[in-house]
Amino acid sequence: MQVTELPAEGLKRAFQVVVPAASLAERRDKRLKELGADLRLPGFRPGKVPAAVVKQRYGSAVAGEVLEQSVDESMRLLLTERGLRPAMQPKVDLVNYSDGADLEYKVELELLPEIPMPDFAGIALDRQKAVPGDAEVDGFLDTMRSRLATTEDVAEARPAAKGEVLVCDFEGRLKNEDGSLAEPFPGGTAADMPIEVAGDGFIPGFTEQLEGMSPGEKKDISVSFPAEYGSAELAGKDAVFAITAKSLKTKALPAVDDEFAKRLGLEDVAALRKTVTENLQREYDSLARMKVKRQLLDALAERASFEVPAGMVDGEFAQIWQRVEQDLKAGKLDADDQGKDEDTLKADYRAIAERRIRLGLLLSEIGRTNSIQVTNEELGAAMRQEASRYPGQEKQVIEFFQKNPQAVENLRAPIFEEKVVDFVLELAKVTETTITPAELTAQAAEAA
Repeated sequence: MQVTELPAEGLKRAFQVVVPAASLAERRDKRLKELGADLRLPGFRPGKVPAAVVKQRYGSAVAGEVLEQSVDESMRLLLTERGLRPAMQPKVDLVNYSDGADLEYKVELELLPEIPMPDFAGIALDRQKAVPGDAEVDGFLDTMRSRLATTEDVAEARPAAKGEVLVCDFEGRLKNEDGSLAEPFPGGTAADMPIEVAGDGFIPGFTEQLEGMSPGEKKDISVSFPAEYGSAELAGKDAVFAITAKSLKTKALPAVDDEFAKRLGLEDVAALRKTVTENLQREYDSLARMKVKRQLLDALAERASFEVPAGMVDGEFAQIWQRVEQDLKAGKLDADDQGKDEDTLKADYRAIAERRIRLGLLLSEIGRTNSIQVTNEELGAAMRQEASRYPGQEKQVIEFFQKNPQAVENLRAPIFEEKVVDFVLELAKVTETTITPAELTAQAAEAA
């Protein structure tokens, strides 16, 4: 095999490779002989079919097989001998491959960069800790009580108060530019709809305006659909809803007692409060983990200044930009991106793509150089956890993973990343700070 390195720059490399015709012929003849040994044709004894007949029948298929094998093997040899680590699948252009001639092809690739290891001990992080108290447990139980509440009709004719349920008919119309009302829009009309006064689940400002309405009363309320509303036809538009209050109900909240605990599958109130406390602690720990992980990734990004393969950035950017274009069409562009022209958006998101690739390469190299691996047991646990999300179809989900290696890799990647993060956190300078659950959740909401 003859290899000639061609001019290239940066992380790109190009080579001209020539595989001698004699090597190709030897491989081809060996394969034809193997086929002829098992070939059965009328008029010939098994294994005694003439070589010319075997070649006539299988020559074309074998030529393709020899081409593929020769390119694969010679390229592997090229990469191994020169210690090259491709960032992506190399691009191969066939220059010449004909009967009796040398195989000649050109291979172009981008290399993984040399990645220096940061000083992990020099990374200072703040890991927060929040512990649920009685107030948080009581608040969670109040939410559960509200979900399991029953309603009772209010016999007297009186205004609805916050937290009560008003059964209404309503019809929504968008406002035209001149202030007139358009025809009712799809999905904006309902009958006998129970609505919690000042409750969640409706357009901001909708349920709050029901407070003080009495059964039998009619009222027009004005609202504005949020700019990020799911329907592009309604997002950011002003609307008027004609409300007819029909009946009033109050919520009857169950008492937090042993019977309530049993409805939730627990033995008694003590077991219920213990379970809620443990669940809240896991939730707080998860929020704190996400925050310290963001700090760590930001710190690593600041310390990573190596060149990244342009092809990998191009691929990452293409995926990001496809989602941005979908958001643009649906009117769901992030508030920070609204008002930016396309060139600015592309520049911003290409920078994000480059940061992701650089961080991904750094995390991968940290794992590689420190022998961090995902075990089969960890992958199996991840498969079972994913399968548990589809009750009754667990077997089919496991079989899907067994038949689709790429799907398994999609499970492996986040496990690997978390293990690398854990490894670096052990080496970094981490200070633990205790804060209240309210502070933790507020910070998480702001970050989101």
